[in-house]
Amino acid sequence: MLEESFQMNRPRILSFKDNLPTPIEPIPRRLLLPPLHKPKSLRHIPQGPERILDAPGIVDDLSLNLLDWSSKNILAVAIGNTVYLWNASNSSIAELVTIDEEDGPVTIVSWACDGWQIAVGLNNSFIQLWDSISLKRVGMFRGGRQGRVGSLAWNKNILTTGGMDGRITNNDPRVRYHIVGTFKGHQQEISGLKWSDSGQHLASGGNDNLLFIWDRSTISLNSPRKWLHRLEDHIAAIKALAWCPFQENLLASGGGEGDQCIEFWNTRTGLMLELVENGSEVCGLL
Repeated sequence: MLEESFQMNRPRILSFKDNLPTPIEPIPRRLLLPPLHKPKSLRHIPQGPERILDAPGIVDDLSLNLLDWSSKNILAVAIGNTVYLWNASNSSIAELVTIDEEDGPVTIVSWACDGWQIAVGLNNSFIQLWDSISLKRVGMFRGGRQGRVGSLAWNKNILTTGGMDGRITNNDPRVRYHIVGTFKGHQQEISGLKWSDSGQHLASGGNDNLLFIWDRSTISLNSPRKWLHRLEDHIAAIKALAWCPFQENLLASGGGEGDQCIEFWNTRTGLMLELVENGSEVCGLL
């Protein structure tokens, strides 16, 4: 009766027990906040070529330079006496020129810095300049004293050529007397030429296994021997040359079959920084 009178069995607002309830664990902070850095997804590297272009009859000679890609995304390919242009943007193909049999074959193609004009070197020591838009020849001059044109390198409007006699000639095709200076140090054919991105320094490799570094300011018809460095570490011809695009004085050079090494140079001091054994001849570097 007393329990019913005082409503002792009725639930109370405040109810005290011996054991306190277990608190709910808070959600970890790392689950509430978004990650600061999203995990990088792995880049897919295709295992096959994106495009295959047929080039029947292309000359099998590692001393020739029969391919060059312009800054306008156009690939020039020399097959025998004919130069073809393939536009990678729309897959169109155009025949630029077919050289006369007695003047060919084409030994080298090299795009100018503007990506529209192209130099075509021939076996008879002449160089033809072509406009890739109009498909018309805009100039021609002799690239060396004798033999084929084996190496070319553009520096803005200056086209540097390497001859079989070891002479390097700097030409300005815009003027009638196109030779504006020469470099002489090699004793055999020039096999590789490459201007630095700044246009200040030229690297040249030859069949005499020598690597030279030249400064643009020393171009003069009266002082052809003023090189910055004469480097003798390679033991085979040097065709492959590449300047570092983000470090002005860093150069890579690749040796031929008897060398099979890639060497990295500080062209300011002339010291070799590193040597990498490739296991085969080095035909090109990028």
